Amino acid sequence: MRLGGAKSKMNTQRSMPVYEVRPRKDKRGVDLISDVLPFGRLWYTKPDDAVEYVKFRSRSHDAVIRV
Repeated sequence: MRLGGAKSKMNTQRSMPVYEVRPRKDKRGVDLISDVLPFGRLWYTKPDDAVEYVKFRSRSHDAVIRV
């Protein structure tokens, strides 16, 4: 019996969380949006602060940040 191989690698892959930084409609900062956030979105005054939050929160796993 063979363990491993391409088939078992495909079954163990998990999707990475995706975070999006979008400008607010009222032009008062940016929203950080993701399915993994407890309330769906967070408000920040600067995009850099939102990116720093994602870096801190996902330091133990990979994540995708869309700006």
